[in-house]
Amino acid sequence: MLKEQELDRFLDEFLDGASPTEQENKATPEEMEEYTLPSDGLIIRQMRKDGKVDHRTWVALALMLLTVPLILYLSVRFFHGRKYMVCSLIVVVAAMLPFFMMFEGRKPKAREIMVISVLAAIGVAGRAAFFMIPSFKPIAAIVIITGVSFGGEAGFLVGCLIMLISNMFMGHGPWTPWQMFSYGLIGFMAGILYQKGILKARKLDLCIYGFLSVIFIFGGIMNPASILMSYGYITKESLIAYYISGIPVDLVHASSTVFFLWTMSRPLLEKLERIKRKYGLIEPQEEEL
Repeated sequence: MLKEQELDRFLDEFLDGASPTEQENKATPEEMEEYTLPSDGLIIRQMRKDGKVDHRTWVALALMLLTVPLILYLSVRFFHGRKYMVCSLIVVVAAMLPFFMMFEGRKPKAREIMVISVLAAIGVAGRAAFFMIPSFKPIAAIVIITGVSFGGEAGFLVGCLIMLISNMFMGHGPWTPWQMFSYGLIGFMAGILYQKGILKARKLDLCIYGFLSVIFIFGGIMNPASILMSYGYITKESLIAYYISGIPVDLVHASSTVFFLWTMSRPLLEKLERIKRKYGLIEPQEEEL
């Protein structure tokens, strides 16, 4: 991880294009505030959380829960998994629309989108780095951190992008849109639960959510999806068999998520919150009185 001064210098030159001297003259004490771990265990005390979820977030959730499952159903019912790339692109578009709804009434700068792109790139690189260990991946940890820091819409988008891009190297198939939806939903729910105050920005809380979300959200979606992709219909017997056979894989996946959240959540959230605070990224525009 870069030190705080080195991170400031790099971001100033990369995002603003100004010289380090000019940026240091413009910096205020509040902008240069250090982010430390408080005694109460919270990773970031300054992280914005008002206990309310914006109405656009609920609209985004309804849109995704209606649109994406319909796309997945059509891919199995009518296309028989053969149009998985088209379905994957439609899922990405459905994920992008709620994300850009956050910018309603604003003129977003490219640097705001760049941070989200970097998080998606980290997830792709992390999956490639651990390709030799089945199911041991940092993807869920990345989307959870994204959802907590930048909101559920960003978490959903990053989850979709990670799977779409990484499968270009790992191999695309009818499973791609299902994986995109599963990881995206994990990130989206992390953002909503954090905004409601249910999920705290503590290592233990994040690890518990990461473990349960992989078991019940990712496993709960991918196991029935595997049956549909194999046979085209689901029976009670096949569902029980797939869940039992998938438990070891889901446990490895969930354990890896706990490991990466325990090791990465503090430094990564600190850097993200420092960037957000200094450059005003993904902040709602105040209404004019």
